[in-house]
Amino acid sequence: MAQWFSRNKKLKPELALVFGFLILILLGSILLSLPAATVSGESTSYLDTLFTSTSAVCVTGLVVYDTGTHWSAFGQALILLMIHIGGLGFMTFGVLFAILLGRKIGLRSRLLLQEALSEFTLQGVVKLATRVLMITLAIEFAATLVLSTRFVPLLGWKQGLWVSFFQAVSAFNNAGFDILGSVTGPFSSITAYAGDPVIVLTLAALFIVGGIGFMVMIDVVKKRRFRNLVLHSKLVLYTTGILILGGTILIYLLEINNGQTLGNMGLLPGIMNAFFQAVTPRTAGFNSITISSMTMASQFVIIMLMFIGASPGSTGGGIKTTTFATMIAGTVTILSQRKDVVLYNRKIPEAQINKVYLILVISLGVIMLNTFLLCISEQAEFLEIFFEVVSAFGTVGLSMGITTELSNVGRAIIIVTMFIGRLGPATVAFAIARDRKKTEIGFPEEKIILG
Repeated sequence: MAQWFSRNKKLKPELALVFGFLILILLGSILLSLPAATVSGESTSYLDTLFTSTSAVCVTGLVVYDTGTHWSAFGQALILLMIHIGGLGFMTFGVLFAILLGRKIGLRSRLLLQEALSEFTLQGVVKLATRVLMITLAIEFAATLVLSTRFVPLLGWKQGLWVSFFQAVSAFNNAGFDILGSVTGPFSSITAYAGDPVIVLTLAALFIVGGIGFMVMIDVVKKRRFRNLVLHSKLVLYTTGILILGGTILIYLLEINNGQTLGNMGLLPGIMNAFFQAVTPRTAGFNSITISSMTMASQFVIIMLMFIGASPGSTGGGIKTTTFATMIAGTVTILSQRKDVVLYNRKIPEAQINKVYLILVISLGVIMLNTFLLCISEQAEFLEIFFEVVSAFGTVGLSMGITTELSNVGRAIIIVTMFIGRLGPATVAFAIARDRKKTEIGFPEEKIILG
């Protein structure tokens, strides 16, 4: 498939990515419709398999059926494969197979890789794609070994290793799928293991590492010292740290007196689970405490974290940490009546500032429109609907419990929201927009009243 896109020169890179993800989703939905994909041996309705396939390829984690109890080993393996391809990008896997087959990577493929990996230049993108795969497999294998020290004694070698591997892959790719429903009950996520620091902290570490982006990982390994990092890496690490710390403090303070969440936990378990719940909205989708039992203020904090999401070039979604940080810096610059947006003694190009506000406007537009449509089609409370839409757009997978109750229209709306959220609002917008004409007509300038 990657080779077909690379040969089709009429497709813009953004449009090629849209079609690539769409084909993967449709193929996955057909395979999940097979009777062999379910425990019962009966076919699942196509809309539900399309929903599940979209959630897996878009590494979201919203589900209409519990993954551990509804899908067979074959179905779970399909979902895991879709998570892997969706998280790393079909072009990354396409390049791997091309290299293994000894084929040359052409310019078109490199352009698609550049778009998929959010790289600035074409230089070294093939080498980067290979590194991404090696890093991913190494981290997932190490995490599987750590998690197996807990799950193997509980579930035995076969099931314990499978659960450990599934959770490691899902967590690193910020997918939010779990197969623990067969052990601790449907839709339980890791709530039964909220007191286990090995499971909680290992998954949290996977969320963070998978969410900062491969470019940042490589930059940190190469340069080690913060001051030597490129501006992108500095901004990602600083913003990620602030969001995690701020989210942990807010959730802990807001939930410490809530007997249904952190109120019955001790000091250290309470802080650990507040930390986990601050990390998981960054598009991970697991939960160690029940979301619907949290205070309304905490739910709003989670909504904000889901909207911001992870970092560019990572397995996560949202508007991205760098977009958020640049938006804040741009706002401060305007209020300070300065001309240039400067971060770490580096001027941010005006074109990127414009893209930040484009992403913000389109993102808010998608969320508001789909929230409005769900308010018409569904019977749930507004906060539950708003939470669901932001979770789908940010490819998070957290829910207040209404996913299984969505109507067919509601599920279709969430499918579209997940798709746009995974590809990125700007990518989708540029894919469907007409190419600008080479010559533009100049017009006289005139001011309008603002504010």
